[in-house]
Amino acid sequence: MMENVDIAIIGCGPAGLSAAINVKARNRSLLLIGPQLCSSSLHKAHRINNYLGIPEMPGEDLRKAFLNHAKDMGVEVTQLSVAGIYPVGDVFQLQIQDDFIEAKAVVLTTGVVSTHHLPGEEAFTGKGVSYCATCDALFYRGKTIAVIAEAEEHEDEAIFLAEVVEKMFFLPKYEVSRKFPDNVEVISDRVKGFRGGERLETISLAERGELPVDGVFILKAQMPMSQLVPGLELENKHVRVNLEMATNVTGVYAAGDVAGRPYQVAKAVGQGQQAALSAVTYIDKV
Repeated sequence: MMENVDIAIIGCGPAGLSAAINVKARNRSLLLIGPQLCSSSLHKAHRINNYLGIPEMPGEDLRKAFLNHAKDMGVEVTQLSVAGIYPVGDVFQLQIQDDFIEAKAVVLTTGVVSTHHLPGEEAFTGKGVSYCATCDALFYRGKTIAVIAEAEEHEDEAIFLAEVVEKMFFLPKYEVSRKFPDNVEVISDRVKGFRGGERLETISLAERGELPVDGVFILKAQMPMSQLVPGLELENKHVRVNLEMATNVTGVYAAGDVAGRPYQVAKAVGQGQQAALSAVTYIDKV
């Protein structure tokens, strides 16, 4: 069981790390959740030419410098997936796999979440397509499902689902190295979409064709924002914020690419700091 915290920060790129060190500097407890790499865009950047004071910095060097700064301040990154963030009174409950923690405020720094949907994905969301293993697993007890996983970090969720269902087709977007239970069939194939009537009935694969399933779990690095925080207001597929980086949900702040263009490191770092300061001010008033 994880400890409750003052501020939960979802995302560990430049905005998230900036928010984390500013929360830490103000002696508030925090939980920083993010993927193993923390900012794949920085990792891939050949040179960062517009960050004040450090021109021509390789993106990977800057990423490591950010992480080292946070580590030196005692900030740790928790590599788990958040399934939902729910306001309960004056706090928020975060569902993290099969655990819940409470935070007094939340800062969203998830970066730009891919809005690409497979054919039929949106139509069958809630009708056979799910993004949360721990939320919806029991609806498929003894049934046949498919699991689409983006990264190795989702394998624990897949194993959990395998313990509940009768049959699982596991469709990883990476090379699998671990052994799965006998009721799991690992398939290397491209998902083309989903078909059905009132509910999902089949998943379409490029080579294998149609697989009859009762449900599909799409395990992404980050859930769609509108599903992660119920009631969160979006604008042009970004989270709407004011100058204090506050969203329309009291106690929830957003910073960096998720809060809109331009997608720049300097902007993300500055907004992360502002979001942290605003969150600290908010919890001091609650």
